[in-house]
Amino acid sequence: MKKFLAFVLIALIGGFSLSAQANTTLKKVEPQYVCMINNKLFDKAQIPVTVNGKTYYGCCPMCKEKLEKSAEARNAVDPVSKKSVDKATATIGAAPDGTVYYFENEANLKKYGSVK
Repeated sequence: MKKFLAFVLIALIGGFSLSAQANTTLKKVEPQYVCMINNKLFDKAQIPVTVNGKTYYGCCPMCKEKLEKSAEARNAVDPVSKKSVDKATATIGAAPDGTVYYFENEANLKKYGSVK
């Protein structure tokens, strides 16, 4: 009986977690307000970093340097398609807590959560 109750509790918690993610409201944001290293939204424009003709943004000199030197730092995985996306050309959505997510297109942003 204890094992059964533990299973039910785990299933409920897991279901709540999935449900909460599905209902995450993301707001489409402009890239210049995002630190693309910390993946956080800011209320002011960040430091532009141009690499190979594309513009990325960082919040401080350390983030700027990392964007300049690391191709991995300039990419993210679209949480819907699971494909790699370039942060400079991605559609960016921000959660209420300021965390940002990168998508290959606006359709995937809408699939992940509702857009304000």
